[in-house]
Amino acid sequence: MNKLYPSAEAALSDLLHDDMLIASGGFGLCGIPERLLKAIQASGVKGLTFASNNAGIDNEGIGMLLRTQQVKKMISSYVGENKEFERQYLSGELEVEFSPQGTLAERMRSAGAGIPGFYTKTGVGTLVAEGKEVKQFPNREGEMEDYILERGIFADLSIVKAWKADETGNVVFRKTARNFNVPAATCGKVCVVEVEEVVPAGALDPDQIHLPGVYVQRMIVGAPYDKKIEFVTTRETEMG
Repeated sequence: MNKLYPSAEAALSDLLHDDMLIASGGFGLCGIPERLLKAIQASGVKGLTFASNNAGIDNEGIGMLLRTQQVKKMISSYVGENKEFERQYLSGELEVEFSPQGTLAERMRSAGAGIPGFYTKTGVGTLVAEGKEVKQFPNREGEMEDYILERGIFADLSIVKAWKADETGNVVFRKTARNFNVPAATCGKVCVVEVEEVVPAGALDPDQIHLPGVYVQRMIVGAPYDKKIEFVTTRETEMG
């Protein structure tokens, strides 16, 4: 089975439709599937729900799709650094479901493992718990405590960015670009991965595989990439 497609547009051509739920990897601008996001923007699909740690920044990452009014809802844990996100949320144009960072990752991972929901202590007694089922369980000391039910995120499509993959779809992420990419990849009906390099089967150390090829249906090579930085921080050089 050939999983490698010639372009992001080709890999997504028969997968996109209005009002779909997309799980997208990345953290800020680190490890975001930028080629796939650009192809989604160019396709013109709308009414999208994205499950992603954040929405990038203005005109980068999911921020591109916010600018073109293609996103109706974000399921996120961090929503800073994006003025258009803020404007749309405050004006009622964008629906936002806040999810604590660890909870968001687990909602994706649990769906990928076929688990529809789980109970967690995170968010108990806060706005995060509003409207959710609360159940008591014993803690490590045997005392009963409240836990809230969080539901798995079963996405129509997963899009992620990786460093290397072999021809069968086994994937390796580079350092912090691993972030949300692994759980996001597992929770979609179809997973499309953009990579910097595809190597022959057997070239990757089996002990270093982060995402097994069984989770990957399609791949594209997105290189070369420009290194984008959210904040450029400099200091004046001390002159002697």
